[in-house]
Amino acid sequence: MSNWYPRWRWTTISISLALLLIPLHLPSPFGKSQWASTASAAQKKPSTKKKNDRTEAEGTLRDYFSPHFLVHTDLSAEEAEDLLKRLETMIKLVSGYWGRPCRQTIECYVVKDLENWPKDAFPAAALDSLESGGGLTMTTVVTNGNDFQAKATVYAVADRGTPQHEAVHAYCGQSFGTTGPTWYSEGMAEMGNYWNENDHSVNAAEIVIRYIRESEPKSLNEIVNSNERTGDSWQNYAWRWALCHLLEHNPNYRERFRPLGLGFLTKQKVSFEQVYGSMADEISFEYLFFLNHLEAGYRVDLCAWDWKPKFRVLRGTRGQNVKVSAAKGWQPTRVLVDEESTYACEAAGEWSVDAEGAMLTADGNDAGSGRLIGVVMDDYKLSDEFELGAEVTFTVPQSGQLYVRCRDGWGEIADNKGTLAVKIKLADNEAKGGKSVSSITEEESND
Repeated sequence: MSNWYPRWRWTTISISLALLLIPLHLPSPFGKSQWASTASAAQKKPSTKKKNDRTEAEGTLRDYFSPHFLVHTDLSAEEAEDLLKRLETMIKLVSGYWGRPCRQTIECYVVKDLENWPKDAFPAAALDSLESGGGLTMTTVVTNGNDFQAKATVYAVADRGTPQHEAVHAYCGQSFGTTGPTWYSEGMAEMGNYWNENDHSVNAAEIVIRYIRESEPKSLNEIVNSNERTGDSWQNYAWRWALCHLLEHNPNYRERFRPLGLGFLTKQKVSFEQVYGSMADEISFEYLFFLNHLEAGYRVDLCAWDWKPKFRVLRGTRGQNVKVSAAKGWQPTRVLVDEESTYACEAAGEWSVDAEGAMLTADGNDAGSGRLIGVVMDDYKLSDEFELGAEVTFTVPQSGQLYVRCRDGWGEIADNKGTLAVKIKLADNEAKGGKSVSSITEEESND
């Protein structure tokens, strides 16, 4: 997989022609192009009916229609049908997200093997991208005051989600006349590539996840304020996707993210700093936390940090009660802990770490899964994890805010179920029983 991925590039070219009605000439191997701005109302499903009989003489080149796409391709009929279904699903999601219907057909050239195409089939820039294993979206924008007309054409290799990625650029170009700043444009195009209806989990390519986990994190400032250009590298696309995925799916930031994006697309005077400046510390922390724990199946919405609760120092024997869900990440106890104090934890109830798995107490199973564990945050810095359980006394590695969760893989918590009633209180020095966990080995804390 690593042999092909670095060749994966996408680019969007936008040409603004103020008051000029000059279409961008796009050579076609099928002769005169036939354009349909809307699909027939009776055409419910993608059609694999050939549009131009000339393609038969050329071997494998055919045209395929769906309600929002016209695809010229050398794919087989079955492959084209599958592609059109994926494109239609994608366009439904992105047009619903941005609140603007796709009113104009998106024309795509999808290439499986360049050897099947005439040498003059593509513009030079498109051919360069196709030969590199990627894609290019060329958009002509004609403006007249506040009005515009736009026509986008996609050129993409047939594999690795490139047609979906480029089709997002085409949709934005035709619907808004722009795709926004590079970090947003490319990040959201990758989102469109990966989006599945009613699925908020991470499903990026394995090599993308591995690259992010093993690399020095790129800062937010490097992503949103750089002079990087579209089509630069798949590594830069990975960081842009990660930031957009976090901001879109995290409930702490989602309400501001969509208006920010629409501001970009409608050319308002908005910026990342204006929208999120007051939340800079929280976003920076959650962004790095996401990168460090990224894996397939990770749910940003379930692992979001709750910044609203107020924490307090425990006094006397009263203690603090909190409900802890098995299907969430770190959850606040509202307790300010001191590294010089000893605490007691009591947890009642059962939960499971598998949809069909056995119910467990806060002590978890023999492998340690399902155990109640803790971490302390101080000035947006986390301590090592440490074990708690159904009934234990414990000390903490540093002073700060105590958070707890059910131990499970970060990409596996979505199918967990159950809630525990947890009580944290100061330990009674004269009390007997309970297990001390004041000494936690590095191996245990990293499980």
